[in-house]
Amino acid sequence: MMAGAFHFPPFQEDEGLRSLREDVRSFLGAERRNGGIPPAPAGFDPGFSRRLAGQGWIGMTWPKRFGGHERTPIERHVVTEELLSAGAPVRAHWVADRQSGPLLLRFGNEQQQQRYLPEIAAGRCYFCIGMSEAGSGSDLASIRTKAIKVDGGWRVDGAKLWTSNAHRTHMMILFARTGPAGPSRHEGVSQFLVDLKSPGISIRPIMNMAGEHDFNEVALDAVFVPDDDLLGIAGNGWNQVTSELVYERSGPDRWLSTYHLLRAMADLCPQLGAEGLQGVGRLTAHLWTLHHMSLSIAGLMVKGEHPATEAAVVKDLGTSFEREIPEAARRFVSESVRAALPAQHAFPQALRAATLLAPALTIRGGTREILRGMIAKSLGMR
Repeated sequence: MMAGAFHFPPFQEDEGLRSLREDVRSFLGAERRNGGIPPAPAGFDPGFSRRLAGQGWIGMTWPKRFGGHERTPIERHVVTEELLSAGAPVRAHWVADRQSGPLLLRFGNEQQQQRYLPEIAAGRCYFCIGMSEAGSGSDLASIRTKAIKVDGGWRVDGAKLWTSNAHRTHMMILFARTGPAGPSRHEGVSQFLVDLKSPGISIRPIMNMAGEHDFNEVALDAVFVPDDDLLGIAGNGWNQVTSELVYERSGPDRWLSTYHLLRAMADLCPQLGAEGLQGVGRLTAHLWTLHHMSLSIAGLMVKGEHPATEAAVVKDLGTSFEREIPEAARRFVSESVRAALPAQHAFPQALRAATLLAPALTIRGGTREILRGMIAKSLGMR
């Protein structure tokens, strides 16, 4: 990318995309009426994932021979926005659909693709991410988990931290050191497909501030990984993992995490006063801008481009926006307004959830500092 050449082409939804959006809303409305969408947003529900797969909305962009539907990244983006804004329980299939499947399509061999992709697209196979480690922060190059070549495969020793839903998923894509680090520390790393039921794996819960069990530490003690489960080429892990992060960083899940609080606050506009109305209006304008920026990245992917820096921009702006919403809610919705709310009003619960979630938003998927370093480098500033 040339310095200063961020490219977010304008995007306009056509009739087909509007029709798809209405189809998803109709499906979600029926799910809500039938109790398929709980009050707490974005839960883990394998049954919902299978029903969503029945609509053709998992693996949407993948080839049909792998259980996909050969839809466009923009169509997938529309479905994703609707699922997240409705608070649908998507966590079971989320990582597999968002990044593990595309990574398999790009770097996996035919056997791996045939084994996993149809199961993911059917909503039956779930993945987690084995990148982060204790003491490494967002410095992926400092990983200490090692995979040593043995007869017929690899022996893996180490541990992964903050591994979301590892206790409920089937597979992990593991990032491990397989050779010398080299001058950039990006050499000598590889990725593996690891069955979480393999001998030598223990999964230890980490409770978050809300008292929920999403995070885990996954310890690997002399875990044997067959040669067939090496993903891509040994030593090419840095190129693979950075390409995977494009899928993780540019989507609506990086700017819709606290949307439910914004929507609840908007319902209170008549009671907020001039400053509160201006605040809600400004946040809504930011939301609309991020919607178009994120859709534009999907458009670049349709063209076969790999917009890593643009994805970093959207992730940085999006997660900062997500953190700003609970701050604005506390500032603009007075204690007297809160006290007068009906018992079942969505605002108090949404505020509590967003406040507890907010500290993690600019960390997950790459910290703000790492992302801004990437952006500065692409602009020739470092």
